[in-house]
Amino acid sequence: MVIDNATAAAFYDIVSKGERFVIIGHINPDGDCIGSTTGMRNWLELSLGKKNVNIVVPNEFPNFLNFLDIGGRILAHSAEGAKAESLVKSADVIICMDFNTLKRTEALQQIIAEAKGIKVLIDHHPQPEPFADLTISFTEISSASELTWWLVSKVSETHNLPLPIELCTSLYTGMMTDTNNFNNSVFSSTFMMASQLQQRGVEREKIQFAVFNNYSEDRMRLMGYLLLNKLRVFQDLNASIMVLSRQEQKRFNYRDGDSEGFVNLALSIADVEVASLFTETDEYIKVSLRSKGRLSVNSLSRAYFNGAGHERASGGRLYIPVEQVEGYFEESLRSFLASNK
Repeated sequence: MVIDNATAAAFYDIVSKGERFVIIGHINPDGDCIGSTTGMRNWLELSLGKKNVNIVVPNEFPNFLNFLDIGGRILAHSAEGAKAESLVKSADVIICMDFNTLKRTEALQQIIAEAKGIKVLIDHHPQPEPFADLTISFTEISSASELTWWLVSKVSETHNLPLPIELCTSLYTGMMTDTNNFNNSVFSSTFMMASQLQQRGVEREKIQFAVFNNYSEDRMRLMGYLLLNKLRVFQDLNASIMVLSRQEQKRFNYRDGDSEGFVNLALSIADVEVASLFTETDEYIKVSLRSKGRLSVNSLSRAYFNGAGHERASGGRLYIPVEQVEGYFEESLRSFLASNK
């Protein structure tokens, strides 16, 4: 669909010659990150027959995505730093997926920048940094997983390579999660991809159950608690906020990924056009922003929340006490709206 012959040829020339591969995802890996990276690993191993393919992510990913990491082979830099760094340094091909700036790899940033291997970037976020030898970047597409599908399917068609079910399952999962089950950032190409993958045997209902119906009781109770006690709606701003503190996380035995999708909940309210979720960590406040109207949360995040993303889905960070978050959000949104009338 979006991949031209020259891009496909350049990508194939790199990976066909490569021997030691490292595929890298971003901090706080989500479904698209894990889906696209495991999908690329599956294609390199099962379609091209590559023997030395590793995935490195900055930190642990949510447990409900474990079914994509067959054999538990994904390496988290936060847990095995020396091994992860050694793999990056020794790789002759480094494929960066689902991020547009090396800052999103946290402590791996400098390691990747200084690595000698050929770097490929596959991403769908705006304004990618020019750090890669080959950049494959499209914003009018649902996800990195969708972009990966059109890339590998074009290369595979040209070179008569198989497209194994493991590849299809990973990429469908990544696309489905990044669109919030076909609710956000969906294009005609997204439905074409979904149709093609189902024709190839992807078990859609099985994947949906694994992703959306496989949470803990604590996670469900946390969601109810946030909606009842922490959701605040600013009627005059058509906006909402939820703030999740470290203390509350401990109360509900919070695990990475437990708040996945929570930011979208308030968008079900008729008058809410901008929804926000702020999650306290040991080092900063994680910011998640979503919109269903004309407001660009990408611009909002860039201006006030040290982040970026898509027009309707963005993220960032704050370095302020958690008690100040709600006031800062309200003040920032009011200023942003006033300056964009």
